[in-house]
Amino acid sequence: MIDIGTALRHYKRAEIQEEIIYAAQNKEAVAKFGEEFGQRPDVLKYPKDILELAKKGATSFHVSEEMWSYPSRLSAGMGRAELDELRTGWDLVLDIDCAFLEYSKITADEISRKLKRLDITSISVKFSGNKGFHIGIPFEAFPDNIGGKEARLMFPEAARDVATYIKEEIKRKVVKRLLEMEDNNISVIKEKTGKEIPQGYNVNAKDTIATAQDKVSKYIESFLNIDTVLISSRHLYRVPYSLHEKSGLVSVPINPERIMEFEKQEATTAGIQVPKYRFLDRSKAAANEAKDLFVQASKAIKEGNKEGWPIPPVGDIEERKRVEYSETEGAIPQQYFPPCMQKILAGLEDGRKRALFILTNFLASTGWEYKDIENAVKDWNQRNKPPLNDAHINSHLSYFRQKKKKALPPNCINPGYYADMGIKCHEEICSRCKNPVVFAKRKMRA
Repeated sequence: MIDIGTALRHYKRAEIQEEIIYAAQNKEAVAKFGEEFGQRPDVLKYPKDILELAKKGATSFHVSEEMWSYPSRLSAGMGRAELDELRTGWDLVLDIDCAFLEYSKITADEISRKLKRLDITSISVKFSGNKGFHIGIPFEAFPDNIGGKEARLMFPEAARDVATYIKEEIKRKVVKRLLEMEDNNISVIKEKTGKEIPQGYNVNAKDTIATAQDKVSKYIESFLNIDTVLISSRHLYRVPYSLHEKSGLVSVPINPERIMEFEKQEATTAGIQVPKYRFLDRSKAAANEAKDLFVQASKAIKEGNKEGWPIPPVGDIEERKRVEYSETEGAIPQQYFPPCMQKILAGLEDGRKRALFILTNFLASTGWEYKDIENAVKDWNQRNKPPLNDAHINSHLSYFRQKKKKALPPNCINPGYYADMGIKCHEEICSRCKNPVVFAKRKMRA
């Protein structure tokens, strides 16, 4: 935990205050006090606000990806139309966290290279403050329209499409570079990440070379986390030069050309210098320079099955890609839920936001009414250690309630969810039921 003396010494610096205020312009801004966020909505307008909040115990500052005409008018119960009316734009912020900093570097470097190949010059990068990086493109670089709609209205859909597209485009190169770094020794990777090899991904003597490579690739992909599902309205990210509660380091912007050279020592409070690299520097954005990125992402998502490029189901994409499934008559009781869902409902320490996404889609797909889902989610959150903040829960439930179509939770084989969260069912179950909903329906029928 960051002590108040460290926070005050850091946040009293005028240049730090100015950079945080720059990042908070026209955005919802929230201070965090240890493990708890302050009240929402809130804004940061003046440099002195930073120091005053630090005196009250603020340890870090976070802002929304979206820009608003009147951030103070936001509320948890707002519908999509009300949010669209207030939203003036949004920045693309890709959150990379791969459990081990060196692996995050490779992922961030490949994303940066991909964006450069699309002739985007306004790429900015910052260290998250712990084990990952944020890569940003300012709204000023976007086309006026995305998919025939105003760009400002295409959040979070367009952001999710781009994040999914980027992840799929770079993952083979990331896997190759990561294996080269560790001399193809998967045990070293396991030791550094602390991620167990999920059942079904273990290589055995009977596997062909192609099968073995596929298993290793899927294991590595399971911890190459690029935030897609968590891109949602009013989602917050840590501002540049904010402290990180777990590491005590600074979320510092870095030169996109030297991601691989970055060392954590550059992010200590003692020697932090405000460099010339600014995260989401709007002055460097050329109008329309990100057009090809959105066009290619949209095209790839629609095709969905480019050779060697299978898109995993993510967020709203699931509604467009999955086959129709039969409606459930009445709610399936909890005793028929698969082990993975039982583990979620028991409460979690890690993966709580992904679990919220899984849980709401699962309950809706098994016949639960919205009010029952709301009650179940709030009861479940009290069992988490620590619980998610109420603002995040209410925002997710509000967005979920407005969705016109039901979507299944992610399939069991999706590496970014059950296996990565440590809640995956035994392979004997997953090999027969590709989705948790299938298990629940079969068990109830039996």
